[in-house]
Parts: sequence; structure tokens; C-alpha cells
Amino acid sequence: MTSTTTNLHTMATCVDMHGIHRGDQFAQPGNLPLFDISALAYLVAENVPAHQAPGVFFTDECASIALIESSEQAMTVIRAISAALDTDPCETDGKPDYIEHVSNWAATPAPFETQPPTTSEVIGCILRAAQAQHTAPNAA
Repeated sequence: MTSTTTNLHTMATCVDMHGIHRGDQFAQPGNLPLFDISALAYLVAENVPAHQAPGVFFTDECASIALIESSEQAMTVIRAISAALDTDPCETDGKPDYIEHVSNWAATPAPFETQPPTTSEVIGCILRAAQAQHTAPNAA
């Protein structure tokens, strides 16, 4: 089982090398598919190669969310990224919606902005989350 910090560092490297998907569904097909930040968290946490990504990431948003939520490691990574953002997640069915929070942040412009966060800003947030995970046990 890989640590959350390691998963976050791996995600940052993937985003740096390949970028992220910011469109419909959780992935964009192609020779080198692009993945939404939450789908990428799943792939990294579950050690799934991009070429073996679940087909639902390309076709079914609801099934994608259910699959991502089924992975405790992926959700731990997503919650860490959510905690590194300067906003709080909205609630769905009375509980925080971390996937919506993280995916929406990475894919849409902030208020008064015309573009979503840059790739560098996404990487910076992931690395801040990794640093927070790394230092959290030492703070206790």
C-alpha cells in the first residue's frame, strides 16, 4: 500500500508530464488519454496503468464517481487535495462532495477569472497537499 504522500507526488509528476483532462466525463480518449484530477487520483492510488483505465471514465460520469468513491486510497488523496484548496467542498446528500470540489476546481475558472488553474497551479496544489500529509503526523 503506497502512502498518500507518495500518491500525491506521483500525481504531480503525471500532471507535469501529461496535463489533465478538463472536459466532459473523467477522461479524454486518445493514444495517450488525459484524465480528470479525480480519475488520476484513482489510477495512481489503485496502480492502474493509463492504457487499462476503466472504460466508465470515458463514458459514464455517475459510474466513474461510484468507482472512485469505492477506493479508500483514492478518496484519501482527493480529500488531501481538497484540504489544500482555499474553498470548502459543497455538500451532497448531507456530506462533503470531495470529488466535485477537486474536479470542479481543476477544470473551471475561479470567480473573476477567465481560465481554469494552470497546470503549474494544479501541480502546486497537489504538492502542497503532499507536504501537508508529510508533516501532519509530525505535528501531533
